[in-house]
Amino acid sequence: MRSNEAVKVTVPAPDHSEICQEPHLLHGALTDVIIAAAVEVHRELGPGLLESAYHACLCHELALRDLRFRREAALPIEYKKIHLDCGYRMDLVVEAKVAVELKSIEKLLPLHQAQLLTYLLQRHARRTIDQLQRENAA
Repeated sequence: MRSNEAVKVTVPAPDHSEICQEPHLLHGALTDVIIAAAVEVHRELGPGLLESAYHACLCHELALRDLRFRREAALPIEYKKIHLDCGYRMDLVVEAKVAVELKSIEKLLPLHQAQLLTYLLQRHARRTIDQLQRENAA
């Protein structure tokens, strides 16, 4: 190969078909669009970048698809009937319906799943999403 020849490397995107076709998803169609946007970002960028790069590109891809989203939505913790801002943030909340937690990792571990589940189980997570829905309706 000559030094001025370009080499194209194709990185296969992860198979998300089992996620996209989950019949029990509350917002399945929206989730499909979000996953398609994430796969597009992964196809364009490939692996190995910082999470912040994928985050910025996914936001751009969601905007191209005319989806509304909030970045770094605060998630206070409710403790003994008070809300404490402990620094928890949901990476993205799309259309005030779907929480998206981004990871730039080689393999999804049970710890990562537990993190998202913990966010969703917090009573205030539902209130945060409800508040975003009210703001978007106004």
